[in-house]
Amino acid sequence: MFRGINSITIDAKGRAAIPARHREILTRLAIQQFVITLNPWDRCLWLYPLEEWEQIESKLSALSDFDTESRRTKQVIRGYASDCGLDNQGRILLPSELRDFARIDKHAAFLGQGNKFEIWQETLWQQTRDSWFDGANADDAKRNEVLTTLAL
Repeated sequence: MFRGINSITIDAKGRAAIPARHREILTRLAIQQFVITLNPWDRCLWLYPLEEWEQIESKLSALSDFDTESRRTKQVIRGYASDCGLDNQGRILLPSELRDFARIDKHAAFLGQGNKFEIWQETLWQQTRDSWFDGANADDAKRNEVLTTLAL
């Protein structure tokens, strides 16, 4: 559903405008409510339409509290989740605690990831992306078997 990358600006109050092409999709699908949370593996934020978030919430609830990794994952993803909605200008408020975690200041990269968006501090995104590309061939022996069956 959501794909592509855009550079966005964060205003002094922590509001980010959803890129126009994504706003058009959101309008067509009547999506106004979102949940924003931390990504537990990368220093960025995840922004889910509420309906998608409810599916994630169900999956999180199924994880065991007796498994440390499952419990930590739930604590981070669910514990930092905040409800947000689009304002009249098509903006969402990024809570300051989440902005601080992701080191988001004035400029951010906004990436469509199918069922959600990722929001990265722009320079951190570029550095992370470049390090992935620089190391792409170094880990050929470690590639996940599932990925080797992916035909692009």
